[in-house]
Amino acid sequence: MWIACSSSYDTASMSSSFVFFILLIIMKRNTHCYLELMEVKDRSSTLLEYGEPPWIFKGSALYQLHLVKAETARAFIPKDCRLVEAFGYTLGGFFLASYDDSPAGIFDELVVIAGLVWNPPTSCAWAARVLVGSDEACLHGRKVVGLPSQVARFSKKITALPQSPKSKSSSFLSTIGLRASSSNYRNHMDIEVTEIKNQTAMSICNINFNATVSQQDCKGWMGPFIKMSLPNFSGRTKYNSNLLKYSCQIECRVRAVKPAKVSGPSALDADKENSSEDQRSNVESAPTGTKRNFSISVMLSKPILALEFNHLKMRVEAPTTVTACSQNTI
Repeated sequence: MWIACSSSYDTASMSSSFVFFILLIIMKRNTHCYLELMEVKDRSSTLLEYGEPPWIFKGSALYQLHLVKAETARAFIPKDCRLVEAFGYTLGGFFLASYDDSPAGIFDELVVIAGLVWNPPTSCAWAARVLVGSDEACLHGRKVVGLPSQVARFSKKITALPQSPKSKSSSFLSTIGLRASSSNYRNHMDIEVTEIKNQTAMSICNINFNATVSQQDCKGWMGPFIKMSLPNFSGRTKYNSNLLKYSCQIECRVRAVKPAKVSGPSALDADKENSSEDQRSNVESAPTGTKRNFSISVMLSKPILALEFNHLKMRVEAPTTVTACSQNTI
């Protein structure tokens, strides 16, 4: 009698354990589904706030191209993508924009471009870091476009400088938008970019450049009107693991200007030449501070060309998912 009761008790205990195990599986599955649903809702709400693509941005920008060491750029590029390089360098730089009309309103943006990734028959830029003066723009960049976006503060200071007289030759070059001489300049612009994370401010860089008369009163010649397309790769971040591709269709007045002077934290200036060995591993697995330093290293690389975009209208298409980068090299 005791044996029979014990057997019945064991059977009931096993049944209860089995039911409890099934309930755990269901709860875990429902929790996973709930988290996926929340992620979809979060992405949908971000899309709703920004509106339907294409997204239009209007304002002005400085597009500066740098020679970036290939080993530095590779720290940001996924291993299955091929860097466009020659003699140990790739073409990177930065895109410093001030938007007075955008889906996120008025804000400033600094896109640090690590280099170019091969995408036959052309190439795509890869952003090392995107600093924006808008929480909404940061969230949209992370979730939807797959960008390494961070919120930042842009502190601007303009200093008036005496304007030297123009020569006949400089006047002609300025007219066709090819003169980058300081004889055209009246004001000196100083922009300090500070990254904000968890209520902590971290200095990224200081950008110094000359503001032209045309930027101030719009009476000078701003260069020819052009249309151009800037294709980009993005993704492979903790916010968006997919490899994405999107394009920026740009219409603007463009002219060559004197390259901006970029300075970074003094500690980084001293150490940037000693960090090449550490840069060979992918940046996404590196600490946040290390990734930030790599980005500053790109900003501090050698400038070769600076273009000023006025009356800028940038049309950004929705990103598309791609399977893999090309394995070809040039």
